[in-house]
Amino acid sequence: MSHYFFAKGSLALIVGAIATASFLNACSTTAQNQTQTASPTATTAGAKQMDHGNMHHGGMNHGSGDHMSMDLGPADAEFDLRFVDAMTPHHQGAVEMAKEAQQKSKRPEMQKLAANIIQVQDKELNQMKQWRQAWYPKASAEPIAYHAEMKHSMPMTQEQIKSMMMSVSLGAADDQFDLRFLNAMIPHHEGAVVMAQDALNKSKRPEIKKLAQKILASQEAEIKQMQQWKQAWYKQ
Repeated sequence: MSHYFFAKGSLALIVGAIATASFLNACSTTAQNQTQTASPTATTAGAKQMDHGNMHHGGMNHGSGDHMSMDLGPADAEFDLRFVDAMTPHHQGAVEMAKEAQQKSKRPEMQKLAANIIQVQDKELNQMKQWRQAWYPKASAEPIAYHAEMKHSMPMTQEQIKSMMMSVSLGAADDQFDLRFLNAMIPHHEGAVVMAQDALNKSKRPEIKKLAQKILASQEAEIKQMQQWKQAWYKQ
């Protein structure tokens, strides 16, 4: 159903990301104390119920079924602009969830991870903002995304920006808070890895390539760490 295509394996990452986000969002308001496990059936059902207006302009694409993907478009003159405009709200979403973890998690490991996410990604956000102003001084302040059907860039809708953030309410500071955080942040990081790999393949700017390499190295390492914590703390 989707007109988007991406590097091999990226579709599965984003399906998992949105399915998890949908499930967590539902649980955070209705059943915060029943989130010890998120079965594939439950997360898939959550993804099917999540409706963002069948976005076809880039970012997250929601249609019938579970097929969702990110597409930054071709390696054209606006590729780096689209990368910055996609990674910016994505980083903002990670920072929001990390700040919530600082407030609610009781584990020192989680506090350290959250502080690192905020420090690193805030710095990268400022850098991307500077690049956007320097490289695209005539660009609108409104972020853009690639429209796969029209074959050109178009302004992002507020719904798309929200989807790119991939942030969810993580619920109460109970004994399952850290599990909900991990279940949200792991696929969130995986989404950043997908976009960074695409930038590494397509961008001509050494600054973007260097940033993409940093994102790949740091977030892949954090993914492995969070997966180890899930196993150690929750046997998942």
